[in-house]
Amino acid sequence: LEEDAIRRKISGKRVLVTGAGGSIGSELCRQIARFEPAALIGLESGETPLFLIEQEMRKRFPSVDFVPEIGSIQDAVRLDEVFVEHQPALVFHAAAYKHVPLMEKHVFEAVENNIFGTRNVALAARNHGATDFVMISTDKAVRPTSVMGATKRVTEIVINALNQGRTKFVSVRFGNVLGSNGSVLPI
Repeated sequence: LEEDAIRRKISGKRVLVTGAGGSIGSELCRQIARFEPAALIGLESGETPLFLIEQEMRKRFPSVDFVPEIGSIQDAVRLDEVFVEHQPALVFHAAAYKHVPLMEKHVFEAVENNIFGTRNVALAARNHGATDFVMISTDKAVRPTSVMGATKRVTEIVINALNQGRTKFVSVRFGNVLGSNGSVLPI
């Protein structure tokens, strides 16, 4: 990794991670904390996962101002509150429904969360002056054959379309992350 460039980007900045209690979001929090942000805001809809990552962050990174925030990416009003209060410069958007078989059974929820929720976060980032927005996508967005893959592909298109102002929007595709919740190997 180009750690000096990463440090220059993160150090002293206010950083928001959505889905902070998930396996990918929590690992993002751990990695970001190493670069000494001014504050690390963890947004999560699940109370227990947020509590657990908060406890871990306080123990492992006591000098990092970790701010836990309960909220759903589907709630644009709540997102606005978080952005107004914390003014993050960088947003790492990991919140999403990712379990392929469940999303086949819950299509509308996948669309509401993955597409509309992502749009909510991206618009909040743009409207509140974030400089960078990184969306965590999936390899399943390449020629999607599932609802989950299709919703993530649409979010990539949405993010790309917003790349016209001062906020820089990018998507990063992850493959099957070993050890993540719902990883194919343990299943």
